[in-house]
Amino acid sequence: MKQINIAIDGHSACGKSTTAKAVAKELGYIYIDTGAMYRAVTYYFMTTGADPSDEEDVASALRNIQIEFRKVDGQVHTFLNGEDVEAIIRRPEVAAQVSTVSAVSAVRRAMVAQQQAMGKSKGVVMDGRDIGTVVFPDAELKIFMTADPDIRAKRRLEELQQKGITQDIETVKGNLLHRDELDSNREDSPLRMAEDSIVIDTSNITPQQQVQVVLDKFREIAGQ
Repeated sequence: MKQINIAIDGHSACGKSTTAKAVAKELGYIYIDTGAMYRAVTYYFMTTGADPSDEEDVASALRNIQIEFRKVDGQVHTFLNGEDVEAIIRRPEVAAQVSTVSAVSAVRRAMVAQQQAMGKSKGVVMDGRDIGTVVFPDAELKIFMTADPDIRAKRRLEELQQKGITQDIETVKGNLLHRDELDSNREDSPLRMAEDSIVIDTSNITPQQQVQVVLDKFREIAGQ
């Protein structure tokens, strides 16, 4: 069975990462969380005081950022310059800034170059917002995931509560919609659906059903 690359794009809190991780595990593929890469860059900017609107600050920051994915207790964690930042980059204050930092062209070019290198040998499941359109435009399988905004807000609120973070649902929903707007209207690599994507509306299906849809499409393409 031939190896392929699987690109999963879509809005926040639609189940992209959950689905991508499960598909990668089932197939024995490498999972790459591109959102975590941009979150890690954002966290670096926040902690160092680098200004994303200053070209020199951006260039200096990118020279000093090394992002890796390592397994910790069976889970893939994001490491920034050797530090495990998996938990902190998921916090609301980082999420609130990530669209601003990820819209910077130099940041996107640097991250896209790393992502393309990761997928050169195939056998990768990658989720994000521009995977099927920019990172892997030739990916053999492209998925675009979406869901009702109210359902997305409820899911994100539950995720935050599990991490001990308190927020009200209207704030969560507002943040999600604001990020959608920024991501869809940025000049460099905006969030959009590739023409050959398969759309999965996750509003009323389980995570297991989401995964099964992707696996079924994979088997059609890969010839199993």
